[in-house]
Amino acid sequence: MKTLWLAAALLSLGQAAHAEGDLYREPLRPQFHFSPPQQWMNDPNGLVYAAGKYHLFYQYNPYSNKWGPMHWGHATSPDLVHWKNLPIALFPDRLGAIFSGSAVVDVGNTTGFGSHAKPPLVAMFTYHDHLAEHMGGTGYQSQGLAYSLDGGTDWTKFAGNPVLKRPDIKDFRDPKVFWYAASRRWVVALATGDHIGFYSSRDLKKWVHESDFGATLGAHGGVWECPDLIEMKVEGSTELKYALLVSINPGAPNGGSATQYFIGGFDGHRFVPDPMPEGRLAADARWIDYGTDDYAGSTWSGGPPGDQRVMFIGWMNNWTYGNEVPTTRWRSAMTLPRELRMVRTPLGLELRSDPARELLALRRQAGTVAATHVSGDLDLLHAAGVPAGLLEMDLDLDMADAQEASLVLSNARGERTVLRIDRAHQSLTLERAESGNVGFNPAFAAPQAAPLAGDLARIHLHLFLDTSSVEVFANDGATVMTAVLFPSVPYDSVLLHAGQALGSVKATIHELAPVWN
Repeated sequence: MKTLWLAAALLSLGQAAHAEGDLYREPLRPQFHFSPPQQWMNDPNGLVYAAGKYHLFYQYNPYSNKWGPMHWGHATSPDLVHWKNLPIALFPDRLGAIFSGSAVVDVGNTTGFGSHAKPPLVAMFTYHDHLAEHMGGTGYQSQGLAYSLDGGTDWTKFAGNPVLKRPDIKDFRDPKVFWYAASRRWVVALATGDHIGFYSSRDLKKWVHESDFGATLGAHGGVWECPDLIEMKVEGSTELKYALLVSINPGAPNGGSATQYFIGGFDGHRFVPDPMPEGRLAADARWIDYGTDDYAGSTWSGGPPGDQRVMFIGWMNNWTYGNEVPTTRWRSAMTLPRELRMVRTPLGLELRSDPARELLALRRQAGTVAATHVSGDLDLLHAAGVPAGLLEMDLDLDMADAQEASLVLSNARGERTVLRIDRAHQSLTLERAESGNVGFNPAFAAPQAAPLAGDLARIHLHLFLDTSSVEVFANDGATVMTAVLFPSVPYDSVLLHAGQALGSVKATIHELAPVWN
């Protein structure tokens, strides 16, 4: 076993050495999204801000470009955009593989792992015992701790692991820990089959069950995973509420994997969802992202002094086809970092997603399209004078006299992805059946639809186009869609098509710089 660990560690160091080189120039490799130097990646883990750095740990298989024995990969960033790859942080041991979890700075040294002068960084994660699983029993998932005294580079497993176990439950995983100041206790949210369990502790080692939530609420088409309970301020007020994120697979609105959310109150013991407004059922799910490729998202613990934003990132893939997407040396990327906001709407409190403001640093050449009447096709890149490539696009569409409009991303080989606005059905649809390589899984080519709410006479679209993905933020983050794409050559055309005349179109388009040199 030690030989395997050493080999993996050396592999990881080799990966870091090449991270800025040829590995990040491969075809389809994202240029402003995080992806691992090599091999398989899935859920973001242990998101924590410490000593001036954002830490991104992630589910990682260093031996294959498909899912396998899980480790925690590791990268850090000063700005959520430019990432430095680091050696593997956590390896499997006799208790199992290292599944998803979270990390916190134990400022009060409640664990005793460090000191008040040098508080430890503590990770709580799920052990998965594959042997026990294959023997057909339950209780093969348990929770463990590890700590770091050097800012997250070197980690020591707690000798008393596991610290939390339920022998009667198969799916008992993905701990998200936070400090609940009112009772001076740690609280952890855990996925427990078809609901979320809440536990509390004074030292992260001994845990007491507090309550359960969700067995009859929200979407239940698959297993619940990766919870995240976040205290947030309602925009424009001093009111504080809690948002509970829960990923589910399968059961997403467009098939496979996605993340739903609930809003309510938390008193240190139980989460109580707000009553649903008229016209919305208690079982109705609300979704962070309606696209097929944003899953297992979580938020960072802590941030720079004075920065109160809630920063989120997700795995940009889907379990329906994640192991089959047509990349080779590496597989999977993360979404853009996003800021979550809580806003009051006619349908109650809802979450909104905005691209992180740190992405502004990637803007290079810019061009604009002044307010213009459009009937038929408008070549946006030509009109704005911006070259094809990595793009950020802001569009304002006056659709008072039009029922439909579409944005067509394409290349000279006829491959295209279409984003279609349909006012009659109040929907935004993403079509990728002709987007490039789609034959690796029959579900990949299916259209994806999302609801559009509010005043649809004016539509605002904010898009980010990387080499193999598009992320769409519609109407100031009210509707978000993320999709991976695999064109044989990069898209080099962006056409706005209007079957009926649009009153006016305004656009600002930025060419973006890659983050990998």
